[in-house]
Amino acid sequence: MADENDSQRPMHSDPDKEAIDEPTTSGAQEADETAWMMKEGVSIGLISIALVLVLALVLLQATDSAIDIFGLFIDSALGQWLVVGVLALVVLGAFAWSRVGV
Repeated sequence: MADENDSQRPMHSDPDKEAIDEPTTSGAQEADETAWMMKEGVSIGLISIALVLVLALVLLQATDSAIDIFGLFIDSALGQWLVVGVLALVVLGAFAWSRVGV
């Protein structure tokens, strides 16, 4: 299994090698960082839930399931696919908006 490149390969990795060694110096800084982390976690969670719901709608639409979700409002299949596409774009737009400034 050994070859001539074994001496050039790293033997271990050090994930904390370039970590920032700046402790939190004030309660306000800690509160700001905590609020930022909570915002990020909540936004990613909500976008993930919306993405799963859109995926479920796409799968229901693709299989012509017994539950015709948009059939009550839109008669054509193309119109129904357009609604699903718009929902997907809304979810992608919400994700992009939540990542602005990160």
